Amino acid sequence: MHAWERRGAQAWLLRPVAALFGLLAAARRLAYARGWRRTDRLPVPVIVVGNVIAGGAGKTPVVIALVRHLQARGLPVGVISRGHGRRTRDGRAVAADSDPRDVGDEPLLIHRATGAPLVVDADRAAAGRRLLALHPEVRVIVADDGLQHLALGRDIDICVFDDRGIGNGWLLPAGPLREPWPRRCDLVLHTGERPAFAGHRGHRRLADVALDREGRKVPLASLAARDDLAAVAGIARPERFFDMLRARGLRLRTCIALPDHHDFSGWTPPPGLQLLCTEKDAAKLWPVAPTALAVPLQFDIDPAFFAALDARLSSLDGFQAA
Repeated sequence: MHAWERRGAQAWLLRPVAALFGLLAAARRLAYARGWRRTDRLPVPVIVVGNVIAGGAGKTPVVIALVRHLQARGLPVGVISRGHGRRTRDGRAVAADSDPRDVGDEPLLIHRATGAPLVVDADRAAAGRRLLALHPEVRVIVADDGLQHLALGRDIDICVFDDRGIGNGWLLPAGPLREPWPRRCDLVLHTGERPAFAGHRGHRRLADVALDREGRKVPLASLAARDDLAAVAGIARPERFFDMLRARGLRLRTCIALPDHHDFSGWTPPPGLQLLCTEKDAAKLWPVAPTALAVPLQFDIDPAFFAALDARLSSLDGFQAA
């Protein structure tokens, strides 16, 4: 919301509601801090990747990069997630052939991209216990989102920000913040090009190839001469995807922005156009638009971030890297 970028009239009108939201959130944090509400701790280290700002800040690519880093270190790692936007309510393991409507599009993308075992459940601690029961070899769990899910004990908090920073600095609904900032956080990671404050950096770019439904690669450069391209995105900030495609020299006849986690069931693609979509949308889009091409996002994180993460992980009591 553009209203969240500044402290305009609309934001000021919503300040009383934001104050109430802040009081309720503070009471909830106090209840966990005092032990009035239970925090479940899992028997392995838990790394939570999340954001304090509403809307997408590039969290999913961070989770993928983090899991791949831990795997490269030889650590058996698993992932837990709420599975936002799914139509089911039970806890369940994610498989490569899972229906994204049942497990969530982001968990399915993470699992397919990393091969790491992944369990979705609104109760993150229950998800962790199920994951460890199915995969007792797992030694580190990465929680996709959940900074505000205080019922789950965690060992490392990673806060992700994009170029919006903290917006106007006010709580929902007067501003974009889910909780006051600054808050305790082990690592801050910026996914945008203009960090608003100190932290580590990550750099997003589109892959050099698009993928069809069968996994075949189509060089992105080979699409530059075409004038029949249409881009569709059901993500938090679809304009970022469209801008990145244009930056690669692609001429987009039309751009279709849909709500985050959009369910493409019954959606009718525009006739006579070659669709380009995000990897997140692809699994739901291909059944109704089988010729669509998915353009993967590559995310490179500064080595200093991983060095700091490894040091923090190694400092945990009882944890051994090998």
